Amino acid sequence: MAVFRNIVFIAALAGLVAGLAMTVMQYAGTVPLILKAETFESAESTHNHAAAPNVAATSQLHDHDEGWTPENGFERSAYTALANIVTAIGFALLLVAASEIAGGMIGWRQGIFWGLAGFAVFTLAPGVGLPPELPAMPAAELDQRQAWWIATAVATGIGLALLVFKKSLPLAILAVALIVAPHLVGAPKPDSFETPVPEALAHDFVVMVFVVSLVFWVVLGGTAGFLRSRVEQMG
Repeated sequence: MAVFRNIVFIAALAGLVAGLAMTVMQYAGTVPLILKAETFESAESTHNHAAAPNVAATSQLHDHDEGWTPENGFERSAYTALANIVTAIGFALLLVAASEIAGGMIGWRQGIFWGLAGFAVFTLAPGVGLPPELPAMPAAELDQRQAWWIATAVATGIGLALLVFKKSLPLAILAVALIVAPHLVGAPKPDSFETPVPEALAHDFVVMVFVVSLVFWVVLGGTAGFLRSRVEQMG
């Protein structure tokens, strides 16, 4: 029970710190790019509405029927921060629990290595096949993308664990096969790749998302490792 309580405590604090840091980085890095992309999305929508007024009326009616959304400004920022913190705590629980199974993090340096592993599993590997998308960019069906993302993250996590913790050539071969397999199968693709978003803007967004995610995982892992060492010293 004490171990479980410590895991939750460490994950909650580490998730709070990393979630707030991610929110700041998003508003400094990715949000401006999203706002730029929305101008292209709005321009395309206006053009389509002008060409097809009946469709425009239907779309406007649908927009009015949509559920509640937070207002721009402080309210939206607060909900974004809350969502990031909750997500970060969830990832922190997975990270701390996995590290405890392997013996626990010993200080912030080891925590950073665990964070880098989390980045590889949850961002880098899935992002190779499904790069981050801006508004107005084409994408495959959501359920197909989610299934491929989950399968890729699970396969990459198991593969990395086998490579790091098992000193066996057959298991190392299996690990590499697991990591590579989702990419050989291929991520789901949209029917068309046409988009009004400039290629340079899409590229900048992908790079920024990866940078923000990398810093997020380093902060999450480093903070968790630091807290875990302090909790152990106090115990």
